[in-house]
Amino acid sequence: MEVGNRTILTEFILVGFSANPRWQLILFGIFLVLYLMTLSGNMTLVILIRIDSRLHTPMYFFIGNLSFLDFWYTSVYTPKILANCVSEDKRISLAGCGAQLFFSCVVAYTECNLLAAMAYDRYAAICNPLLYSSTMSSSLCTGLVAGSYLGGLLNAIAHTANTFRLSFCGKNVIDHFFCDAPPLVKMSCTNTHVYEKVLLGVVGFTVLSSILVILISYCNILLAILRIHSASGRRKAFSTCASHLISVMLFYGSLLFMYSRPSSTYSLERDKVAALFYTVVNPLLNPLIYSLRNKDVKEAFWKATQTVRSQR
Repeated sequence: MEVGNRTILTEFILVGFSANPRWQLILFGIFLVLYLMTLSGNMTLVILIRIDSRLHTPMYFFIGNLSFLDFWYTSVYTPKILANCVSEDKRISLAGCGAQLFFSCVVAYTECNLLAAMAYDRYAAICNPLLYSSTMSSSLCTGLVAGSYLGGLLNAIAHTANTFRLSFCGKNVIDHFFCDAPPLVKMSCTNTHVYEKVLLGVVGFTVLSSILVILISYCNILLAILRIHSASGRRKAFSTCASHLISVMLFYGSLLFMYSRPSSTYSLERDKVAALFYTVVNPLLNPLIYSLRNKDVKEAFWKATQTVRSQR
């Protein structure tokens, strides 16, 4: 669309990872396998937590919601990646780009809030074990999850509306595999000074407040663990937090690497790899993190497989 001497863009071309047809087929196979593994891993964990009464605790309630989020998180990106690998048409409309950014923000911001809620759950379990059941009531757990989704939705609306109030002009090629804010801002032909301030406020408040909750929770957890006299007691207490800590480091590590730097230092190739980690790899790792090291989940899995076999 022509406006003055500039062409306002109404669609974009996602370059993806490679223009080589042979590499595209190889990448299609790799991403398809990763996608199927991620979907099956996360949904298996959700189903196990749903059907096994031993897993009906606040901790597994949050883990189940995290797996449900990861199921949708990878589904925002991977189908488009797969389509681009086998199709010569790599276009995405302005509305499609906005929808992809919006849903990715909903899931990402919700996961930020949910990881903070899970840290509070671990704090309540270790620092106040006798009051844990009354503290982490079903109504509180439901409220924390609902609040996480509401916060994710509101932040996503602010993030997406702020991004797409900009006008995009010039070359419509996005050297990325999905519509993300940094490459879109690079294509903006309007002043982005106010945009960057608003975005910094939205992202900064959500991420920093979530990190603050996690840090305060784990500082108290560490003090409580140090007060435990037996080594076995300390190991048991720490083991209940280890999986959550790994998830936090993987998720926030990749996000902070992507978005905590000024736009002047933005590197497409380097950030494409970082984005691949938190959009595709991290949702695959989470069900493994919470199942391989977890005796209750493994027992629930074997019980479910035995039940299925006996019904054949």
